[in-house]
Amino acid sequence: MHANYHTHTYRCRHAEGTEREYIERAIEGGLKVLGFSDHTPMPVPDEYYIACPTVRMHPEEFEGYVDTLTALKNEYRRDIDIRIGVEAEYVQPLFEEMTAFLDQYPLDYMILGQHVVGDILYGDETVWSSRPHPEPSILSAYLKQVLEALRTGRFLYVAHPDIIHFTGDPAIYEREMRTFCQEVKKLDIPLEINFLGLADHRNYPNPEFWRIAGEVGNRVVFGSDAHRPVDVWRPDTLKVAEEMVRKYHLNYDRKFMLDEA
Repeated sequence: MHANYHTHTYRCRHAEGTEREYIERAIEGGLKVLGFSDHTPMPVPDEYYIACPTVRMHPEEFEGYVDTLTALKNEYRRDIDIRIGVEAEYVQPLFEEMTAFLDQYPLDYMILGQHVVGDILYGDETVWSSRPHPEPSILSAYLKQVLEALRTGRFLYVAHPDIIHFTGDPAIYEREMRTFCQEVKKLDIPLEINFLGLADHRNYPNPEFWRIAGEVGNRVVFGSDAHRPVDVWRPDTLKVAEEMVRKYHLNYDRKFMLDEA
């Protein structure tokens, strides 16, 4: 594993450790590139941050996030390539305002982590991607939303694309996911095998999804989704991910973004 672009910081309020600790762990593991992608602020009322206090950093913290990583990027430039990004949801009514905010800063990339289906970010009507849903309409809506996001051209790759926890008819899952993977392949955007999901035994990575991705030939990357410094480089989890690549004949892009600043 030469690069990881999926790393969080304490600012999201559900991760721990300093940026320096993540960097030192990445160097220990022999990574050439470490990308930070904490959960981006969203242009929502203050009530959102009160109702969801452990989801993402606040807008007023973002400058400190970028400044801290910029300083560390310079400090560690001889040891590792630090890149500064965010993990973001695509919520269409908020997208233009969100990207206008982010474009004020020298970011290297965004990854798409679609944790919600639809435009409601909090409250009783929120549809969370990772919660079990038997309804085909929710599966279809999630996939449509992800594809719409990718067609903006703003996202580097899809984090945990199989986070959607569909519990309905397997034949529907097969049909919908195969079409989705085919569309993503046309866009030539990678899909992430998520190490946090592997380590925590979540509903993702979903073996059926990765079987389909292997058959379709999607490009695949690894993402640590590190919320603790130790998670940046986990040899045990890496071994499982590499076995997935072999088992499902996945098109793992070993050199993804290594030569791009």
